[in-house]
Amino acid sequence: MPPIWRRTFTSSWSALKLERVYLVGHDIGGMVAYAFARRYPQTARGAMILDVPIPGIAGWDESQSGPGVWHVGFMQVPGLPEKLVAGRQADYLDYFFNFSKFAPGDRAHYVKAYAAPEQLHAAFEMYRAFPANARFNAAQKGPNDVPVFLAVGDGSPFAKLVAKMAEGLRASGLTHVETGLIPGAVHYVVEDQPDAVADLIERQASPPPQ
Repeated sequence: MPPIWRRTFTSSWSALKLERVYLVGHDIGGMVAYAFARRYPQTARGAMILDVPIPGIAGWDESQSGPGVWHVGFMQVPGLPEKLVAGRQADYLDYFFNFSKFAPGDRAHYVKAYAAPEQLHAAFEMYRAFPANARFNAAQKGPNDVPVFLAVGDGSPFAKLVAKMAEGLRASGLTHVETGLIPGAVHYVVEDQPDAVADLIERQASPPPQ
């Protein structure tokens, strides 16, 4: 896990006095959930990764081909997307919002969140870090018994890769990996099927009956 993630995780859960947390992350948040479970298995009692392959794990390379992921390469170009998107954040983000059911208030929130040049640059830097993240993740092969649930939308482009992604997680040392499909969802699973995702999280995160 990159040093900045380690510092952020350590300070956050220490301040909140959390113990044995269950993490859920979508897209890049899913990558963070995986990194946390890998780095802090004694603290994570489980993790759910929603609709995203993990850099450096089987399925990642396949997921990066095709026109549907044009934006990944675009955002990784040094300096260029900052110049082209600045002042046009609403238009750029609307392209992605239109793939799901984002409410007007949610759209306005995200446009405001990326209004400043520094915020926009930080977003692109997350994508530029993918190659380094892939190298880091590929090197992690130790056994890890944190239960991981990998769920994707049944209409997601990642649905056809979910079995390979799960096998990649197992090959990296995770000993307890399950998968599932979210009916009626594409990539933005929370916006597409909020109730189904909430039910899935509750089932997976709840402790087993005594």
